Amino acid sequence: MAEDYYQVLGVDKKASVDELKKAYRKLALKWHPDKNPNDKSAEEKFKKISEAYAVLSDDKKRSEYDQFGSADQYRQQYSQEDIFRDVNLDEILRSFGFGGGRGTGRTTFRTGRRGGGYSQGNDDPFSGLFGGMGGQQHAHMQEKGQDAEYNLSISLEESVLGADKKISFQLENRIEDISVKIPPGISSGKKLRLPGKGLSGHNDGPSGDLYLNINVLPHPIYSRDGNDLYIEKTIKFTQAALGTTIDVPTLDGSTKRLKLSPGTQNNTKIRMKGYGVPGMKGAPKGDQYVKINIEVPKKLSEKQIKLIEELAADGV
Repeated sequence: MAEDYYQVLGVDKKASVDELKKAYRKLALKWHPDKNPNDKSAEEKFKKISEAYAVLSDDKKRSEYDQFGSADQYRQQYSQEDIFRDVNLDEILRSFGFGGGRGTGRTTFRTGRRGGGYSQGNDDPFSGLFGGMGGQQHAHMQEKGQDAEYNLSISLEESVLGADKKISFQLENRIEDISVKIPPGISSGKKLRLPGKGLSGHNDGPSGDLYLNINVLPHPIYSRDGNDLYIEKTIKFTQAALGTTIDVPTLDGSTKRLKLSPGTQNNTKIRMKGYGVPGMKGAPKGDQYVKINIEVPKKLSEKQIKLIEELAADGV
């Protein structure tokens, strides 16, 4: 049976905010882990009622949830970070004498890679709510900081040839200036991990890691498919019929001269072996392909028309 947030809190679907808060206070007092130490069942129930209250106490989230109709469907659309964003449970929990996190401030989210992390830098999004769990020993434990993410856009040349980049961004209350080495062959969607460049740890714990999300910008001439590069060259009809030579640029700045045979057809692809993208992790280097487009003249002189008519009469 699909789980329903209203049933989890034991309220009617038309319950007011005050009724929701009252129901949550009652259930939180009963199932809070500080009241049920080492009871995993109680902890799970507390997580469920906290999640239900986080959604239903927010008008926008509640409206969205009512459209889905079940907690399972809602979770498929929203992460734990989305669900608990801007929700302050500390105020309610402190009224019971429960610690609502390790500081006196509000429990809020900050950028993290491992799902919906709270500001305490812990994988478990509920850990900041279980203020009394573990006693003083838990309060003084070192904990690794949250991982952070940064979206880095690079040019096609940088993705193929590699590059040294300097990025500057704000992290917590500091400005970070970091030098990054872009490995040759990296593609959009890949991530680069910079150990220890994430958010600060708790109680002098190690900092989290920084993950760079790579996005390769479009190129005006080249396109990329896997480790292969593609470029288009346009030649005249006569060049295609009689054969010709063309100069083809490569991404490293050099130029290669290619010979086209007489009778070259439109959309012909010419392979330039080894001029593509370097393979990563032992993968072979790609190739560069030249696609030939044949230009058909839109306007002809009378002399050109007669010549082509003669060719047509001759079966060309």
